Parts: sequence; C-alpha cells; structure tokens
Amino acid sequence: MKPAFQKDSALLADIAAARAKADEFHVWWLGQSGFLVQWQGRHILIDPYLSDSLTRKYAATDKPHIRMTERVIDPVRLDFIDVVTSSHNHTDHLDPETLQPLAKANPHLVMVCPEANRVTVRERSGLPDDRILGLDAALPVGSLAAVAGFEFHSIPAAHESLDTDKLGRHIYLGFVVKVGPWTLYHSGDTVLFEGMAELLRPFQIDVALLPINGRAPERRVSGNLWGREAAHLAKDIGAGVVIPCHYDLFTFNTASTAEFVATCQELGQPHVVLQNGERWSGRK
Repeated sequence: MKPAFQKDSALLADIAAARAKADEFHVWWLGQSGFLVQWQGRHILIDPYLSDSLTRKYAATDKPHIRMTERVIDPVRLDFIDVVTSSHNHTDHLDPETLQPLAKANPHLVMVCPEANRVTVRERSGLPDDRILGLDAALPVGSLAAVAGFEFHSIPAAHESLDTDKLGRHIYLGFVVKVGPWTLYHSGDTVLFEGMAELLRPFQIDVALLPINGRAPERRVSGNLWGREAAHLAKDIGAGVVIPCHYDLFTFNTASTAEFVATCQELGQPHVVLQNGERWSGRK
C-alpha cells in the first residue's frame, strides 16, 4: 500500500501551520476526489471519503474495492470544518462512515449538495434539513449558496450523462467556490459535455480540481475525464492551476498521471500533482 505524503497528527500540524499564512489559499488532497480547502482559518471539505466502507462492502464480490493508498486521517479528528460538499450520491463522494463522525465533531457543520439528492444526504449524514443546502444547475447559470464566507455556484456534471431526477434537477454537480480573491472549481465526477468550457470561463477559475481516471468499460462503473481531457479542459477555461484527482485509491479504478502531465506541458497549462495528504498553497 502506498504511504500518504503526511497523515494523522502530521497532517493536522500542517493544517494548523497553514492558518498562520492568512494571505495564502491552501488546498490538501485527501484522496480520491476529497480535498480540504482553507482560507483565513475557515475550512471546506470537498467530497471526502475517509473510511474503508467500500472495501468492506465489496470484499466478497467480483468487483473488490482494494485500497491502494493509506487513509490520511480519521474524520473525527477534523473538528474545525465549516462546510462539507457532496457532488453526487456515490459512496466515495457521500460516505456515511465519513460524514457522521464529521457531523458529531462539528456541531455547526453545513452540507452543500444537489437538491435532488437531499434525502440521501440527510440519511447518510444524519444532518437535519436546515443544515443541508441543496443546489441545482439549470443552465445557464445554476443556483448559489453562501456559507461561512464561501460562495458556492452549482455547475452541471455528466457522470457520464447530464442526468436529472423526475423534477428535472441535476443529480450530478460540480461546484465553483468563491472566497476572498480566489475561485476554485471542483468538477465532481464528469466527462466533457457540450458548452462546459463556455459555462466555466466567465468564473475565471484560479484552481481546478479534475478527475483523470477516464472511462474503461471493464471497470463497470461510471467514467470520468481522461488525463488529456482534464488538461485540455483546464486550458480551455483558463485555469490558473489544475490539480488531478480520482486515482490512487482503488486498484480497479485508478490511472497514471503521465498523460495528464504530458498534455499540460504540451499546452503550457500550469499544473500540480499532489500526493495524498499533501498541500498546495497560492498567494495573490
């Protein structure tokens, strides 16, 4: 199993040290599509998966979810979180064994999610409705919410299509997050869809967090951007930097960063490849 770059007490010490750098924007990759975002002492957890629930669930099946990189932290130790997002209902983005300990450790925590998924979010998190903010992404603008100084804009995601519920509400979302002078985009699980870049360009994205594990039918799971597609999307939307994700967690559903890095270099697209538990910091 791959070791994390840093974990547990070392990770918490790095998070604490970053708070002293109030003029910097900090992002840690926590594994899969999970990120911790810090700005001036406030914190967002984006799509965290910090358990082994899926490994246990699929252990005796023909689709084992074998963990390949160690967990960076027990969620109960993250007792300073303001907001948690879930882009969709797949367990690696909406995990009860992650969310319920977080909710207990953070009595004022708020979740941001697709409105279409509210019932499932409530069931898995244990949060009451007044601490769940549901968004939708009706084109071209989508809906917006503000929590703890962070502004969330909903963006449609296609995993692998732009699916909606019976009321026409998107069940897969990405989020554009604005705070201070920074704008971050977490795509959730998605492939490219018509008009995607045009929708995102006006936000002037500083940091893009994009999946690179691609679409392989033999995995029997919904697919995502390939590395080259993530690089091109970042370039097309004018992202200040792009960070890849959604690999190195499960042995059956991972990817090499080589294609992503080579394409970014070819395009002149700034990029950073993080290890689990590693921090990226930026300053304006």
